[in-house]
Parts: sequence; C-alpha cells; structure tokens
Amino acid sequence: MTPSAQKVALVTGAARGIGLAAAKRFLADGWRVALLDIEGELLHAAVAALKQPDDTLALTCDVSDAAGVAAAIAAISGRFGRLDALVNNAGTAVFAPVLETSDADWSRIMAVNLTGPFLCTKAAAPLMREHGGAIVNITSISAVRASTLRSAYGTSKAGLAHLTKQLAVELASLGIRVNGVAPGPVETAMAKAVHTAEIRADYHDAIPLNRYGLEEELAEAIFFLCSDRASYITGQILAVDGGFDAAGIGLPTLRGQRRNG
Repeated sequence: MTPSAQKVALVTGAARGIGLAAAKRFLADGWRVALLDIEGELLHAAVAALKQPDDTLALTCDVSDAAGVAAAIAAISGRFGRLDALVNNAGTAVFAPVLETSDADWSRIMAVNLTGPFLCTKAAAPLMREHGGAIVNITSISAVRASTLRSAYGTSKAGLAHLTKQLAVELASLGIRVNGVAPGPVETAMAKAVHTAEIRADYHDAIPLNRYGLEEELAEAIFFLCSDRASYITGQILAVDGGFDAAGIGLPTLRGQRRNG
C-alpha cells in the first residue's frame, strides 16, 4: 500500500484500554493512526511504546473543547493528508446515586461522552468525505438498561447511541458510515479499579459466556465496522457483551465513584 493510499484512523481516548487496543488493531492492518487523549504524558508513553513513529501521531486534546478538536483534525490533515475512520472512544464516568451526582459531574460527563463525539464528528467529516469512511462511537450496555449509580453515565451513552443513528442518516450522502459498539463488562483498568470481587462474581454469573470481555475483542469489533467488510452496515449498535444484554439481567450495583478520562 503506497503512503498516499494508506488509510488513516483517529482514535480518541487512546492512551490506554479499549482505545489503545483499537489503535494497535488498525496499525496491525497497515493503517496509520492518530491517537488522541487528554492525558498527554500517558499518551506519549503509549505511542512511544508502539515503536511506529512514521505511522502514528500523538494528539493531546480534550474532546469537549471545540477549538482543540479542530486543531487536532488540522494536524492529522497536515501530517497524513486524509482521514478514513474516527473512533469516538474517549469517555468519563462517575458512579453515584442521582441525588449525590453534582451538577459539575453531570455536565462534565455529558460534555465528554456526548458533546465530544459530536464535536469530533463535525470536525472530521469534511476531511473524511474526500475518501468516504466510517465512524464508530463507543456506547455501553448502560445505554439500553437502567441501573443504580449510572444516571449521568447511562444517559450520556444512551444519547450517544441515538446520535449514532442520526449521524448515520445524515452522513450517508457523504459516503460516511456511522455505527456504535456497546461494550459489556470488559477487562479494563477502570473495571479492575471499580469492580470488587463480589461485583465481578455477580457480573460473571450474569454473562452467558461467563467472563469479562477483552480489550482486543472490542478492538476487533471496532476495526470490522471501520473496514470494507462492513461497507453496507450503518446506523447500527453492536453489543459486544458476551450475551449480557440478550440474557436480560440487570447490572450489579457499583459502590463508590471512579473516573476514566
């Protein structure tokens, strides 16, 4: 694949977890990747560890900052000259009862989880339309079922799921497909920090495949939806949850608060 024809992906929230796994999956298939995250030091360490300087670009940015997002897209255009896929993965969470969820926390969760993908999509679409492409929004099983301690997080992800469908309808004429991936419990740093042994046992009992998902499994789903193999798929939300949603069992209760930016 010549450099001019080499496809380019932008992955937000890419310093670790699902985002970093997705970036690695694109690189493994010969794509170039812009990795964006608000945590600059962690991001640059992650990109350095990839040891592919010609094919990667580290961008420190808050996805809820429209000017910062626009600057990031300009940097991608200047470095790679094209953009074929956008993975809106950056997110944050506070797990607390609704009456204990502060106005500031609510606003921040909505800004990152919902407004962020909107801003990234709006900035990226003009560059993506040159070659067509795909957008994948990372929603959550919390978008489709209510449970305690997730009033802000679940609502933001439900909004993102609907935004996915709106964007699919509106951007189809530009040759841009838009889908979502809804993870269930996944072996991420946040899950390990938040889920006690008791909660993890409850989750395992509720998941038909009887285990947490792997970051690499989420990355495969993301990559598939961005690939030509999914060329006639748009406006869909793919649950990657080991059958959790199909089983129709409620989410276990989380205790305390944690963030993942």
